[in-house]
Amino acid sequence: MKKVLTLVVLLSVTSLLYAQPFVKITPEATKWVDSVFRKLSKNEKIAQLMIVRAHSNLGPDHVKQVTGLVKKYHVGGLCFFQGGPVRQANLTNYYQSITEVPLLVSIDGEWGLGMRLDSVINYPRQLMMGAVPDAQLIYAFGREVGRQCKRLGIQVNFAPDVDINNNPANPVINDRSFGEDKYKVALFGTEYTTGMQDEGVLACAKHFPGHGDVAVDSHFDLPIIKKTRAQLDSLELYPFRELIKNGVGAVMSAHLSVAAIDTTPNLATSISAKNVNGLLKNELGFKGLTFTDALEMKGVTKFFPGGEISLQSLIAGNDMLCLPQDIPGSIKKIRKALKKGVLQWDDINARVKKVLLYKYALGLNNIHPIDLNNLAADLNAGTNALKTTLAQNAITLLKNEQPQLLPLQKNLKLAYVGVGLDGGNTFSSLLQDQYKADVYYYSFKDSTGGIEKIKSALANRYDLVIVGVHAYSRRPANNFGIPDKAVALVNDIQQKSKAVVLAFGNPYAIKNFSRSSNLFACYEDDSITQKAAFDILSGKLIAKGSLPVTISPELKFGKGITTNYYFPQVQPESVGMDSKKLSLIDSIANDAIVNRATPGCVVLVAKDGKVVFQKAYGYMTYDSTESVSTSSMYDLASVTKTSATTVSIMKLYEEGKISIDKTLGDYLPWVKGSNKEGLTLRNILLHQAGLVAFIPFYTATIEKSGVPKPGYYDSLDEDHYTIPVARNMFMRSDYEDTIYKRILESPVGKEPKYIYSDNDFIFLGKIVEQVTGKPLDEYAKATFYQPLNMTSTTFKPLQHTTLTAIAPTEKEKYFRMQQIRGYVHDPGAAMFGGVAGHAGLFSNAYDLAQLYQMLANGGEMNGQRFLKKETIDYFTAYQSNISRRGLGFDKPEKDLANSKDPYPSRSVSPQTFGHTGFTGTCVWVDPKYNLVYIFLSNRVCPTGGDNLRLSHLNVRSNIQEIIYSSFGHQETGYKK
Repeated sequence: MKKVLTLVVLLSVTSLLYAQPFVKITPEATKWVDSVFRKLSKNEKIAQLMIVRAHSNLGPDHVKQVTGLVKKYHVGGLCFFQGGPVRQANLTNYYQSITEVPLLVSIDGEWGLGMRLDSVINYPRQLMMGAVPDAQLIYAFGREVGRQCKRLGIQVNFAPDVDINNNPANPVINDRSFGEDKYKVALFGTEYTTGMQDEGVLACAKHFPGHGDVAVDSHFDLPIIKKTRAQLDSLELYPFRELIKNGVGAVMSAHLSVAAIDTTPNLATSISAKNVNGLLKNELGFKGLTFTDALEMKGVTKFFPGGEISLQSLIAGNDMLCLPQDIPGSIKKIRKALKKGVLQWDDINARVKKVLLYKYALGLNNIHPIDLNNLAADLNAGTNALKTTLAQNAITLLKNEQPQLLPLQKNLKLAYVGVGLDGGNTFSSLLQDQYKADVYYYSFKDSTGGIEKIKSALANRYDLVIVGVHAYSRRPANNFGIPDKAVALVNDIQQKSKAVVLAFGNPYAIKNFSRSSNLFACYEDDSITQKAAFDILSGKLIAKGSLPVTISPELKFGKGITTNYYFPQVQPESVGMDSKKLSLIDSIANDAIVNRATPGCVVLVAKDGKVVFQKAYGYMTYDSTESVSTSSMYDLASVTKTSATTVSIMKLYEEGKISIDKTLGDYLPWVKGSNKEGLTLRNILLHQAGLVAFIPFYTATIEKSGVPKPGYYDSLDEDHYTIPVARNMFMRSDYEDTIYKRILESPVGKEPKYIYSDNDFIFLGKIVEQVTGKPLDEYAKATFYQPLNMTSTTFKPLQHTTLTAIAPTEKEKYFRMQQIRGYVHDPGAAMFGGVAGHAGLFSNAYDLAQLYQMLANGGEMNGQRFLKKETIDYFTAYQSNISRRGLGFDKPEKDLANSKDPYPSRSVSPQTFGHTGFTGTCVWVDPKYNLVYIFLSNRVCPTGGDNLRLSHLNVRSNIQEIIYSSFGHQETGYKK
């Protein structure tokens, strides 16, 4: 009988473990769960599903109360709130020592432990993080918060908040959200989750089904959501779906009244079976731990006092109950319900085992006391560095109508007005010390007389007035605590003086100052943010952020000016170009769209180190629903060859780490013994090593119908399928070895013979990785893209930005069988996981232009040297007797004057270098005229490479001829 019982328990545990996010089934886990479960009494089993409030700053009476609950009832866990790290660590050690069943220790730390604990540095709120351009910074933040939690003995952090804050007056979420865009909230929430869970700390997405559009604080009453189910599906539920798909381990239900989910009067979603069991678990398929929001909040206790709320939470399907007010009363109420059959013991037992499984996965089977030595220092290690990076990337330039004012010049007579201040801060001190600025302070408590004194002092005395708005409330009530007279002062200054206004706090408050001509959103008001803002004003940094929310009709979500001071946008006439002639580009681009050569495009022209033309045309697709903007990112296709691989080879060449006259065998051990071993890097760079042009690697993995063969792909990123080739399509991890084998076994023609080949650059990308010890994408980013402030330029763009920022390419009907968007168009590069030497790079036009302006400058940009001029001159010169190629770069035809179809256009000089991409892109640099030309499009959307209209209409070359005509070039080949 005992053996049968053990088998039943084992099978039960196994079924619980199957498909659980964050946990994995092992014999050890099964054994531990079984052993702990059998020790629990009935009351203790119920108590295992409860989490009680814990503080380290409330004195001995509070500690005595928590001790009693832990000892007597064996509650499942603690949620720590205010206090200090050392005191909390001592209490955690103590509480864990007095119970036979380890406690699940949690904290509500959306923006790090500093949110709750003194002596721990605070991170910015999620709304500031929602302004950063790269989601990988949010992953880094998640890792750091996870590290903090591990160090302090915390297993669960009730974060991220993935509510979409689409109500500016939201009194409870607001700047706790990543913003109003569902795609950004989902992406950033996923990265935060992944970062924490990679550190072994359980993330908890909240507040399900979405708390972003409320006008009532659920701490005090039950908010009512009047949306339809279709509206919820299209917006609020989207981030939760994405996080569930990406493995979030826990979800917290909100206290909301949502009639579209449950029409029961006064029944919050947190205690609604239709919401928890029905929507979350059954419809969305969530298998992880479910938590209630705090059951002590008046949004639920108002209608279900005492132990009734705990009972209703379990009936709804929650696994763990957060902060029930009455533990013994709750247990008593639940026992009565079990006796009456309202609840079943089998259901309670299953939830207890599930909780124990997560405790095991979180390491609670082997508890070690928290080490108190250097605890605060360990928690803060690295925090300021990451805070600095976040601030430098988040600060947003919203308006720059007088660009000549920035960066600040030393000879200007400056004033600084600190609105909301009664004394100096980091920002004012920096302006005083480095620019000799006169400073004035206006506290929100000052009389109107103080305003008049400031106005009088400023009158006609200063070249520039910098206004900082500080110390206002982060909550929207009473206009964020900003009095009308303070708003009037700021507006008066910017009307009467040349002024720059910076808002250090919740960006929604900027609605008060949106008339300002030069305006920054700074999001937080600490010294690190103030220093970052100063560095942007002084030209040491550029503003990289974009608004995570809409402030006004003019200042909408996504607004952000990222112009590099070293690469400014100017009027064409300032560099001797004719804007009227450049306007002819409009008709060429629009004709291309009308003739369905491409659904949209972006054109950028730079002359003498300044952007003179940057314009977006058309739409992302032919359905004309998503407009192209100048910040839209495109799949660069073969422009990757020059923009990532060639420049990396150039850097290694000039550092003496490679020689282009050595062979593949000298750098890649895995090619030795093959017919590729003796191929020189020079001939590979020139595409004359005899390699075949293209190998369709994917054909061996699919049937003739296009359906994948068994064993090659899976819809989930797990186990042996980890290489993403498209949405919900992951390739078997070991198949890369087969790809390399096919390349090595491919024939080699006689050299030198010009054959334009992707395989050449696949090899070169691998050489970069072999020599540097870094993946190609990481090396190129660290060496070029980050120092050049190329915030959009990246491989694997969906790890960094939202889907809507990226132009789609082909609706593929032969391999991936879906619309390709955010994944590399090239099938071979996709099978390398999106990073390859020949394709995979994405960028917007401005960022790409910065790289090529650096090359045009002879290797310098932003006051830094990246390459030597002689290196650039060598690689970009004609280097072959049998082709027009340079080393890695494409070049013009050598006899343009006599060509019937001149490439890239008739008017370019012989010094010109660049590349053209299969997806409809090109970049050309003409050093003779200090000219950079970028054209980005997605001509392969949706029908693929068969659409040749872009070339047949000579769109790119005709635009290029217009550019030359605009600065008086006499022999342009374009005829209108």
